Amino acid sequence: MSNSLTASGLWRRLLHVLRCPLCEGPLAPAHGVPASLDTLRGVKSLGCPAGHSFDVARQGYLSLLTGNTNTANADNAAMVTARTLFLEAGHYEPLARALAGAVAELCPPDGTVVDAGAGTGYYLAAVLDALPDAVGLGLDASKFALRRAAGAHPRAGAATGDIWKPLPVVSGAADVVINVFAPRNGPEFQRVLRPGSALVVVTPTARHLAELPASLGMLSVDSTKEDRLHRTLSGHFRRERGDVVEREATMTGQDVRNLILMGPSAHHLGTEDVHRSVASLDTPLPVTVSFLVSVYRPL
Repeated sequence: MSNSLTASGLWRRLLHVLRCPLCEGPLAPAHGVPASLDTLRGVKSLGCPAGHSFDVARQGYLSLLTGNTNTANADNAAMVTARTLFLEAGHYEPLARALAGAVAELCPPDGTVVDAGAGTGYYLAAVLDALPDAVGLGLDASKFALRRAAGAHPRAGAATGDIWKPLPVVSGAADVVINVFAPRNGPEFQRVLRPGSALVVVTPTARHLAELPASLGMLSVDSTKEDRLHRTLSGHFRRERGDVVEREATMTGQDVRNLILMGPSAHHLGTEDVHRSVASLDTPLPVTVSFLVSVYRPL
């Protein structure tokens, strides 16, 4: 953590980024802002002038979901465990490095990065490593993912947020928004970005995981995904460039199990079914991992 950040406090800076999800007012600890607010440890809740109050989880993330939010499709505890184990194996590390390099070219060294759909904070941590004085805010609907995201990096804060709804972020507060394998809300991404800033989106290409058989029950990559991405964002962003990150990864049977169980397929596949399907594979297995890192500028 840099000296300048230690002096001001991570959450002291992030409080200028966040807003109340109900009335859009500013948020602050109930008993005032301490001189140094590096973490939310010891802070029980944040509130706005209108009297809305939001709890701080003991794991250090801020709960900003409102009562009408549907979290049925959010990652559960088992999915988060599988994702953590898979990412720790390093198969997506080249993507994390490429994303960090792209953001470092777009964001001021002391800027603010918002990760919309942050998951466990793996990619946000890589980005902040490339920006020595920047702070990051990870938003996700899964409390299980945010328990890990809250500790993913000393300059990253985490809060629950529904990407489909107005984000709990002040208009024009972000220098870069990153969106990795997550839903995209074009109007909101445009609103929270400063003039001249950028949105960086990561999506799988049609070659991603092509060697894995359909019998595993994984959801396939839609061949029209890139076109749909452009349509989703076209009214609010222009695409500046897109770079493919691709490599061959050697995956063990456990890697493949974690890969299946960490994604949306896990919502409709049983763990025992996954184990039986993977047991039929000849592993270790060479698998193509292929992603498109796209940079968009707000209109």
